[in-house]
Amino acid sequence: MSKLEIHMFPCLQDNYAYLLHDSEAAITAAVDTPDADAILAVLRQKGWRLTHILNTHHHADHAGGNLRLKERTGCQIIGPRADAARIPGIEIEVGEGDVFRLGSHRALVYDTPGHTRGHIVYFLPDDEAAFVGDTLFAMGCGRLFEGTPAQMWSSLQKIMSLPETTRLYCGHEYTQANARFALTVEPRNQALIERAAEVDRLRAERKPTIPTTLRLEIATNPFLRPASTDLQETIGLRGAGEVAVFAKTRALKDAF
Repeated sequence: MSKLEIHMFPCLQDNYAYLLHDSEAAITAAVDTPDADAILAVLRQKGWRLTHILNTHHHADHAGGNLRLKERTGCQIIGPRADAARIPGIEIEVGEGDVFRLGSHRALVYDTPGHTRGHIVYFLPDDEAAFVGDTLFAMGCGRLFEGTPAQMWSSLQKIMSLPETTRLYCGHEYTQANARFALTVEPRNQALIERAAEVDRLRAERKPTIPTTLRLEIATNPFLRPASTDLQETIGLRGAGEVAVFAKTRALKDAF
């Protein structure tokens, strides 16, 4: 199998854009399109031709550059079947259980509603990488704009079922703020304390905190840890069910 190069770069206020490039297959895919001009500039710099767009959800800072990039490059737009009406220029609709191929690379599709009703995640098993959009962040998760806590917890469990070595590429650089909140709900988590300090160091040096790994998120992300007794006790829900603990944690973050 030919190597897949993953090139990430910041754009807009706090988004990340991702270009997936396979030189042997002459394929370049953008995962979401937060800023068409920034993506076009990097494509020119790299000498790559955009062939695909893989959208995770409809929000403008993820799909707003679709039509401009389509016009400029003729690329093919792939997005969530469950929300196709809100994905600009969508040509191929995908959903739970589908496999989309980028040359020799497989992208397995998971429906992950909660942040939006039609959010999807792309998992590339042979490349040990998952593009999770705004479902999961480093030490955080997306706001529940269109879904319920039960839906979002189910979506997060799908991501948690991936191999723990999977690198997770999310839509935003929210890690430092997420760490500050995480410490308020799980203050005795030593792995979290150490990670928060490392994140502060990285951001002071203007370095990205992404990608993260699933193993690291399981150890430090409160939204993946409703079974933690430290978390349950801190938020006053000792012994409660996972959905109830997740919902309370999300509500606390919304007000943080």
